[in-house]
This record gives sequence, structure tokens and C-alpha cells, in this order.
Amino acid sequence: MTETSSAHRLVQAQAKAETLTEALPWIKTFKGATIVIKYGGNAMVSPELQQSFADDIAFLRFAGLRPIVVHGGGPHISRMLDRLGIESEFRAGQRVTSEEAAEVVRMVLSGQVNREVVARINQNGDAAVGLSGEDGDLLLAKRTTATVDGEEIDLGRVGEIVSVNTELINELLAAGRIPVICSIAAEAGGAVNKPLNINADLAAAAIARQIGADKLVMLTDVPGLYADWPDKDSLLSAITPAELRELLPRLDSGMIPKMTAALEAVEAGVRQAHIIDGRMAHSLLLEVFTTEGIGTMVQDDHTTGGQA
Repeated sequence: MTETSSAHRLVQAQAKAETLTEALPWIKTFKGATIVIKYGGNAMVSPELQQSFADDIAFLRFAGLRPIVVHGGGPHISRMLDRLGIESEFRAGQRVTSEEAAEVVRMVLSGQVNREVVARINQNGDAAVGLSGEDGDLLLAKRTTATVDGEEIDLGRVGEIVSVNTELINELLAAGRIPVICSIAAEAGGAVNKPLNINADLAAAAIARQIGADKLVMLTDVPGLYADWPDKDSLLSAITPAELRELLPRLDSGMIPKMTAALEAVEAGVRQAHIIDGRMAHSLLLEVFTTEGIGTMVQDDHTTGGQA
């Protein structure tokens, strides 16, 4: 090894050490904290991003946090519906779900996507436990509708969560496990063995609210929230619930469920909600363990603390 290459390797090692040192205050701050992470979008499609996300989740656990993963699987569901010739459309940012489509959603999320996420996380140990929202009435929901241009729209078998089995989740967290929950639910007081499709952003927010999470992080396919899309200079690094409520009606339909979820979580006591770009490798660690953070943070005026 030449003297030049040895010096270069030393510089690289020092840079890594500095990165770890920067993370130390945040590791101390969030040790023991419960963090709900909504996983979806392109981060679920690219194998490289799938693995970087799984590694991030394992890192959070080893750093002393208590992560809970909530996932959808929109691209996977769309591909399977197309393959089976089942029509599907989105209204108000949510998938209109027929009874036939609901069975496909269950099959894809519980039988395929959930297993894949768990397997990747468990390459760093055996802590992750896969769960469907139907397991042990983990998620109970009622059917819901949407309003588009003043008209009420029937979304089919789409639900709004009314209760979360927090006892089951807390038992897993206490045992050092990582719950990985797919966003389908049983129908409260409704048909037996007929799932309700739940928007994963709203499912993550409901779990964060009812579990009393310290932080909610939602991975998206955009860098964050824009005050005046498509003006890319209008990206917001932080916004209060009052400001978000005023902005909400003007947002693109795809952002409405995400920002509604963030708003409801913070107003219910979750300290911070973050919208971050899941297309960036290790975006989750950048948000939690760096001073600058990334994406958009929703935080109440009266809450203290920084971006991470």
C-alpha cells in the first residue's frame, strides 16, 4: 500500500467517524423513542432502495429506537390487478376497491410485500415480525367515502381505522421486535373475512396516534411539501398544523392523504411528523440522525426540538 492510498483511507475513516459523532446527540435524544415509519412508493420498487430502507430500520433498532413499519404496496397491487384484468382507479388520492380487488390487495400485501419487507430487515437479525391489520383485530375499520368536487364518492371496500390493538404492538416492542404491518383491516361489526383496504399513510398516522409515538415519518416520491407546486423553490422545510390546515385544500390529490395523516398525528400529540423522499438512499437515517434533516416537518408551535 502506497503512502498516498494509506492517507486517503485514513481521510475516509475520519469522515465516517465524524458522521457517527454527528449522530450521537440524536441517538441520545431518541433512545427508547417510538417511531412509526410509513414505507411505500418507489422505495419499495428498487432493490437497492429496498435494502437501504431495511438496513435503516435495523440501524434504528440497534441505536435504541423502537421502529414500527407500516406499508402499502401500490405498484405491486396495480401490477397484479392489471395481470388479472381487474379495473382500478384513484379518487381523492385513494384506490377505489371492489370486493374482487380487495381480495387481491390482501393477497399482495399480506402474502407477498409483507414477507419481502420482513425478510430484508431480518438480514440484520431476526427482530422483524410481519403482521396483517386483520391479525388479532390489529386494525379495525369502518367503510368510508370521499368527496370530489362536492360529490360524495363510494370507494368500495376502503376503510377508515376506528381502533388499533396497541396491546399487541406494545408486547412486540417490549420484546425488542419490529412490527411490520400491512395496511389492510378487518371491518368493525361488518362482514367476516372481507378485508378493507386502508391508505397506508392514514394507517400509519392512526397507529402513531393510538400508540403515542414520538415521531411519524412517511416516505414519499417527492422531496417534501411544496407551498406552491410546481414551483420547486417553494419546498417547505417545516410547517405548523395551522399553516398546513390552510394549505391542505390546495394540494394535489395524491398529497392530501399524506398531509392529512401528518396533520392528524401532530394534532393528536405525536411530537413531529415528517414527509421525506424515499427515492434517496438512507433518507430515513438522514432525517433522524443529522442536524439538518431532509423533507418537510410538521410540528406544533409549542413543541420544542429540531428537525430530527
